[in-house]
Amino acid sequence: MIEVQELTMRYGGKIAVDDLSFTVKPGLVTGFLGPNGAGKSTTMRAVLGLEVPNAGKALVNGRPYASILKPMRSMGALLDAGAVHGGRSAHAHLACLARSNRIGRARVADVLDQVGLSDVAGKRIGGFSLGMRQRLGIGVALLGDPGVLMLDEPLNGLDPEGIRWLRDLLRSLAAEGRTVLLSSHLMNELALTADHVIVIGRGRLIADTAMEELAGNFQRDVLVRTPDPERLAGMLRAHGATVVCEDDGALSVRGFDAAEIGVVALDGRIALAELAPRAASLEEAFMRLTEDSTEYRSSLQEAGR
Repeated sequence: MIEVQELTMRYGGKIAVDDLSFTVKPGLVTGFLGPNGAGKSTTMRAVLGLEVPNAGKALVNGRPYASILKPMRSMGALLDAGAVHGGRSAHAHLACLARSNRIGRARVADVLDQVGLSDVAGKRIGGFSLGMRQRLGIGVALLGDPGVLMLDEPLNGLDPEGIRWLRDLLRSLAAEGRTVLLSSHLMNELALTADHVIVIGRGRLIADTAMEELAGNFQRDVLVRTPDPERLAGMLRAHGATVVCEDDGALSVRGFDAAEIGVVALDGRIALAELAPRAASLEEAFMRLTEDSTEYRSSLQEAGR
């Protein structure tokens, strides 16, 4: 597991991570979300021992990562796909890291094949596209066949096929009982990949819940279908609901739940063909959760608050 316990990180007078605690459990893909400046990357660096906390601790399988003798066998990580020597080949890069952790050379060939880079294994990394560098970085994380994976924005630069490949890979690894922590700003993809989600803002924990529960806690609207939409819309508006007529004749109702809409329809003797609450998308739920935690906001965003 990855355990973050009362972690606090300060830089000068600024608190980047504020008494943060959470646990990333095995058998799940856990999404790690937060606005820019929320403290996600700082927390991940602390897990790897690249940052020294002012208070608290971060552990991998119950130990500080820096104290593990062969760390790549315990946890694989990708923080920056560009942090490689451009003059090396993909094979040489992985072989060097494998040797440092006493990983056999056969594993290097297996990983290059797994991430789809076997055909360019002998080419210099400096000529790689962003997507190829991401695949190589993911290969580094997989090199020790670890039980724990931590990836920061691994979807950036991947084409649709690459995104689907990574989604399937991470879900298969979690199904084997491994622990997977995934940070990404691509909400639609994260909604398809993650089972659990941890949301932070301004360095503090905002949510730690199952993916399906996160969006389910935020009702977007209620979809209503009726043979008499205009009359029902008028009655609902008279009661204070916000009603939008959709292109197919259905009504999108906000401000009333399904039961309240049903009562209004019954009072008006209006038949209902469909009455369906619609949950917010992951992006909508995320925006609502973090609206007070966004550090960088444009004038247009301020005007829309």
